[in-house]
Amino acid sequence: MHSLKEKRSIVRPIIAELRRRYDVAAAEAGHLDLHRRALVGAAVVAPDAAHCRDVLDECERFVAGRPEVELLSARRRLFGPED
Repeated sequence: MHSLKEKRSIVRPIIAELRRRYDVAAAEAGHLDLHRRALVGAAVVAPDAAHCRDVLDECERFVAGRPEVELLSARRRLFGPED
C-alpha cells in the first residue's frame, strides 16, 4: 500500500464483509493516517459469552485468511451485565 486511498480500498471491503457475514458492528478504529497499518474493531452482543467468542473467532479467522493483509495481533474484551 502506497497511499491512504489504496489502504482504504483494501480495508473498506473487509469491514463491509465482516458486517454482512457475521452481523457485527465493525469499523476502522485507529491508525487512520498511517499507510501500512489499520486497526479494525468488531463488536457483537449476545445473551452468552460463548456465542460472542465464537463470532469474534470467526471474524478473526476471516481477516487472517485475507491474502492482501497481514494480521499482526488480535485482542478481545468481554463486558458483562455488571460492567
